[in-house]
Amino acid sequence: MQVILKKDVQNLGEAGDVINVKDGYARNFLIPQAVAEIATKGALENREKNLARIKAKQEKLHAEALETAKKIEAVGTLELSAKAGESGKLFGTITTKKLTEELAAKSGIEVDRKNVSLNAPINKIGNYTMLIKLTSKVKCELAVTVTASEVLKESVEEEVEELSEM
Repeated sequence: MQVILKKDVQNLGEAGDVINVKDGYARNFLIPQAVAEIATKGALENREKNLARIKAKQEKLHAEALETAKKIEAVGTLELSAKAGESGKLFGTITTKKLTEELAAKSGIEVDRKNVSLNAPINKIGNYTMLIKLTSKVKCELAVTVTASEVLKESVEEEVEELSEM
């Protein structure tokens, strides 16, 4: 089935593109989500009329994304602290939601957590890299450093030994 994309879809295309997809994908996902419309003769003619407007909007979004990427890279390193055990393992993990909140607090830049990916789960003290996809063409990386705010004993065995000594 041939459809016209109304919005950018990751790994599929950008707004205004005419693409071929399977019927079920178009009918069950793209069209109900208002991401695409069926490429009828009238819709194709309308697309041609609006193509200049769509391209101008994409260029504006691209320019804004580049500016935001520069601001994010200017942050340098995002530093976080969390409770950790003696071996450096964190109690819990630092999620993309926590990272985006910290980025917003530090620099005032709002990023959707769904656009953030990590090279490894953040569950230990150390340095990490987070990849932020602002648009399909604009991506930036930000270094993340995790330190221990508090070092706690890890094993229950040590606590039992301390209690038995008393």
